[in-house]
Amino acid sequence: MEPMKFGIAFANNGRYVGADEGVRLAQAAEGAGFESIWTVDHVVVPDGYQSKYPYDPSGKIPSGAGTVFPDPLIWLAYVAARTSTIRLATGILIVALRNPLVLAKELATLDYLSGGRMILGAGIGWLEEEYQALGIPFAERGQRTEDAIGAMRALWSQEQASFESTTVTFHNCCLRPQPPGGSIPVHVGGHSSTAARRAGRLGDGFFPFGVSHQELSPLVDLVRRSADEAGKDPETIEISVQSICTDGEQALAEAKMLADLGAKRVVIPAAMFKSDPEELLGRFGEDVIRRV
Repeated sequence: MEPMKFGIAFANNGRYVGADEGVRLAQAAEGAGFESIWTVDHVVVPDGYQSKYPYDPSGKIPSGAGTVFPDPLIWLAYVAARTSTIRLATGILIVALRNPLVLAKELATLDYLSGGRMILGAGIGWLEEEYQALGIPFAERGQRTEDAIGAMRALWSQEQASFESTTVTFHNCCLRPQPPGGSIPVHVGGHSSTAARRAGRLGDGFFPFGVSHQELSPLVDLVRRSADEAGKDPETIEISVQSICTDGEQALAEAKMLADLGAKRVVIPAAMFKSDPEELLGRFGEDVIRRV
C-alpha cells in the first residue's frame, strides 16, 4: 500500500502570510518530508457579511473580516522559487470567482515554472457577499466551477482547445505553456454530499475539510460510488483529511485510522507549528512521516 502523504494546510495565513516566514515554513516542511503545502483563498471579505461560515460555531471567520489572505497562487509562486520538491496546492481556491481561461494560464504557468508541482484544490465557497462584490451569481457557483474545470483541462491538454458550456465557451484557443504532465490534478474541496459526488465524478481528489471521523466514511463511500458510476477507478481518487494531532504516537495512530477510512493524505494546519517551524516540523518528520 502506498505510504500516507502529509501536507501543511492554511499555509498563507496567520504567521506565515509574509515573504520570509512563508519561505521559512515551506523550506522547513520540505526538509521534514512533507509532501505538499496548501493555501486558502478569499478575494475580499465584505464587512458585516451575513453568510454563515460553516467551519466555526460562531458562523464567522474566527480571525475576522480583516484577516490577511495573500493571493494563494502568488504566495505559492514565491515559495516555489525557494523550494524544489514540495507540491504546491490550493486548499481551496474559489474557482468560480475567476475567469477560467485566465486561471488556466496562471495555474499552468506556476506548474511549468515549478517543474510540475501544482495541485488545484477547487471549491465553490460559502460567502455570498464576496460573489456579489465581484458581480458573479452565487447560485451558479457549482455549475461555474464544474464548467471551469472542464475548460481548464481542455486548455491544458489540447493543441487547440475548444469548450462549450452554459457559462464558458471558446474555440480553437492555444494556451501556452501547458502543464509538463499534460494536466494539473484537481482536488474538489467541500464537506457536503454534493461536493463528494462532484469529486468522484470530476476530481482527481477530495478534500473534505471540517468533517468528523464519523462523517468521513459515508462521504468517501459516496466519492467512490460516484467515480465508479462515471467510469473511473475509485482507488485513483486521493482523499486528503485534516488533522490537528502532532504528538508522535497519537499522530501515527490517527494516520493509520484515517488510512483505514480511505485517506491517502493527512494535512495539518500551519498554526500547529507556529512557535518554531524548523524544530517542530523536523520532529514531526522524524516521529511520524518517516515511520508511517
